[in-house]
Amino acid sequence: MNNRNTSDNRNGQNNEEHQDSTKVNSASIDPKLYMWTVDERLGNIQLIPADTAFHHFQNQNLVEGVTGHKNHLGNLGSPSMSRIYFERSDFSQYLFIDPYSSFFVKPQEFKFSNSRLPYTNLTYFKSGSSVDGEERFKSYFSVNVNKRMAFGFNIDYQYGRGFYSNQSTAHFNGSLFGSYLGSHYQAHLLYNNFFTKMVENGGITDDRYITNPLAMSEGKKKYEPVNIPTLFTDTWNRNHDSYIFLTHRYNLGFNREKENEKKQKEKEFVPVTSFIHTVKYESARRKYLSLSENKDFYENIYINKNALSSKDSTSYSSIKNTFAIALLEGFNKYAQAGLTGFISHEIRQYKLMDKDSVSVNKYTENEVYAGGELSRKSGKLLHYSATGEVGILKESIGQFRLKGNMDLNFRFKKDTVTFIARGTISNTLPAFYLRHYHSNHFWWDNDDLSKEFKTRMEGEFSVKRWETNLKVGVENIKNYTYFNSKAVPEQYNGNIQIISAVLSQNFKAGILHLDNEVSYQKTSNSTVLPLPDFSLYHNLYLETKISKKVLSVQLGADVRYFTKYMAPVYTPAIGNFNLQDAAKSVEIGGYPIVNLYANLHLKRTRIFAMLYHVNQGSGGNSFYVPHYPINPRIFKLGISWNFYD
Repeated sequence: MNNRNTSDNRNGQNNEEHQDSTKVNSASIDPKLYMWTVDERLGNIQLIPADTAFHHFQNQNLVEGVTGHKNHLGNLGSPSMSRIYFERSDFSQYLFIDPYSSFFVKPQEFKFSNSRLPYTNLTYFKSGSSVDGEERFKSYFSVNVNKRMAFGFNIDYQYGRGFYSNQSTAHFNGSLFGSYLGSHYQAHLLYNNFFTKMVENGGITDDRYITNPLAMSEGKKKYEPVNIPTLFTDTWNRNHDSYIFLTHRYNLGFNREKENEKKQKEKEFVPVTSFIHTVKYESARRKYLSLSENKDFYENIYINKNALSSKDSTSYSSIKNTFAIALLEGFNKYAQAGLTGFISHEIRQYKLMDKDSVSVNKYTENEVYAGGELSRKSGKLLHYSATGEVGILKESIGQFRLKGNMDLNFRFKKDTVTFIARGTISNTLPAFYLRHYHSNHFWWDNDDLSKEFKTRMEGEFSVKRWETNLKVGVENIKNYTYFNSKAVPEQYNGNIQIISAVLSQNFKAGILHLDNEVSYQKTSNSTVLPLPDFSLYHNLYLETKISKKVLSVQLGADVRYFTKYMAPVYTPAIGNFNLQDAAKSVEIGGYPIVNLYANLHLKRTRIFAMLYHVNQGSGGNSFYVPHYPINPRIFKLGISWNFYD
């Protein structure tokens, strides 16, 4: 979301976000509709704005993200990876789902809601034709049983046919959820089921079909995208990930009298101590099926050595329990901060193929952590939190994570100024699939991988009225773990430093607006960790209201651009991004992507129309990932309705 619509809520600037989560009830927020997320460890509530803003609505379904930070394979729903290092997350325990992070919803990202009336949102995106187009349908429904209890469902289906051959995607994400926010007892329950099906083409056989099309067609008519040859046919990647997440707490406290808005005395429950339990069960499996492989694409064959085909599979399951006791802030004038102690246990099981393709190798890992959190979330001026956990048993021994953040908010000449500081220190073992994986073309057992040691410091400064936001950060990594040019995990035993600065500055003159974002980053080892020096986003548009000021209109054009660099390539058999082979490496970048759009907002309805990649054919290196071209010029549209009945 853009700075203009979320600046009040970014990083806790809105005071409502800092009230004690145990005191949240439907009377404290707009009774019509409010939304929140819960953190996966302790279930603390974070209020968020309802998704009703129309600014940037035209970019919400782009795989590259709202401001174009992600590299991807071109088609809707294809794997992606952020070019901005500080936006990347560590590899998850089931890392095959990581490239779909823009579509897969983690428990801490899911939006719970409470509304005085039943709330429904229907959203539909479409582009292209029935042969090469993309479609996405989203439905969200929530209804209250009473002011404390709500439940609902979420459906998200997308289908991308693909402009290039053997490129289609079909993803489904469905959720059931419920919440209860009582004074003594609170609970959140979430069930999520996620399926991905992706046809893999390995990229086009020769980049000159895009960079020099006349040479490839011998001066004749250019090739249509569907006629450009690709490396693979009859190859698929499928993932299925489902989880059940429950977080609940019981509050002990006392009653005290207070005056309501009518100056009448009433009793108020004041929580003092919370007993918290959170549990998550997750089950996932992956299948890679290829009936016709390019014999020169993969270097090794470990199982099916007599044919150019693969049938790989693996599965993963885990259950994690966290128990905590929290002494809450705010129950008297001396309790200026909250203190929480917790202990967690997670057991994970993995199944890998054996070389006879029939037997299964089973691996089990246990982790036990103990930790605590000190936080101040109420008040207007200063908020902070510090969380630490250390491994005490089994595979977690020697691992630890420390995280802290602080924000200072004050008024300056009728404006709101915010300073934010964040810091993390961690020493963690690389994810299981970086240490063990068995398949037809890739086979590794790396029990000697060392723990990754990371330190990160970030600062942020924002001025609401100026629409200015500046973020700076620095990170040091020892034992950085990555997929090398052979698509095999490797560690760099030295230190790597990354520095980053992101400036967002918006300007306005009457109905004319110009939004700008400039990202700069530098890596001390561009061979192991390649990053573009600059990434830019600019959005020039007219914004006004017409039809008796009930219809909001935006007409504009935006552009995204990044400087050239040796971007990671994508390898279908591992479903992840890895470094390029130095002997065959190519640079991407130095090519702007320009979109024209119209955005409309009428009461509860948002509509957009967009001409995507309007500058196609202007020459240049139009790739987000080496050998995977950006989609050609295409018309896109979308509509979103909110219903309260």
